[in-house]
Amino acid sequence: MKMTKHLIALSIMLASSSAYAWQSEDGQHSTSASVELSSDYVWRGYSQTDNEPALSGSFDYQHTSGLYAGAWASNVDFEINNDQAHIEMDVYAGFAGEISDTGISYDLGVLRYIYPGTDSGNWNEIYASMSYSFFSLGVAHSDDVYNSNDRGTYYSLGFEYPTLAGINFETTFGYYDYDRDVFGRGNADSAKDMKVGINKDLAGFNISLNYINSDGDAGEIYGDSITDGRVVFAISKSM
Repeated sequence: MKMTKHLIALSIMLASSSAYAWQSEDGQHSTSASVELSSDYVWRGYSQTDNEPALSGSFDYQHTSGLYAGAWASNVDFEINNDQAHIEMDVYAGFAGEISDTGISYDLGVLRYIYPGTDSGNWNEIYASMSYSFFSLGVAHSDDVYNSNDRGTYYSLGFEYPTLAGINFETTFGYYDYDRDVFGRGNADSAKDMKVGINKDLAGFNISLNYINSDGDAGEIYGDSITDGRVVFAISKSM
């Protein structure tokens, strides 16, 4: 039943979101949108939907200078300070570009996580990433991770390589470093995660299949049931 509802909602979003793709006459300004249906919403190594499917969508504005802003939303299923979160909304803005003609790309920005219906779940994060050839390196930091008044920094290293038949291979390794008080003294204060998968553009859609797993410390602080190794399938459409 849940999957049927998600498919119906995805069809509605696909039918309506094409209107969001736009470009100004001088080519300076543009907007785009995307929708995705996935078997799970896994973020930094642990499920945000309690191992259930997720329907997400985004809307973005870009300027040729590199300035951008956007919003992204998905269903979620977890508890924040005794409040049940059902929706996550992320709003973000940043600047992206290339360093001269070096082939090195960069992205700097700020993001706010919003959980409507919760009294104290919202928090901010700043992020930066660089990429060159097939490799990428990123860092995201918050002085108030999970609205805890404590710090959390997430580091990621990625590799993506196009193989035969338009299939892209990708892998990502992540490390979350927390202040000791985020989960309480005596508990783990860091977590590692990894993702290995493939994706391919097919008939105007992107289809991906990923294996995601986290270490024992992640299981201790987030819960074993949402950090165990899993295969996640997703289909998305960009407009």
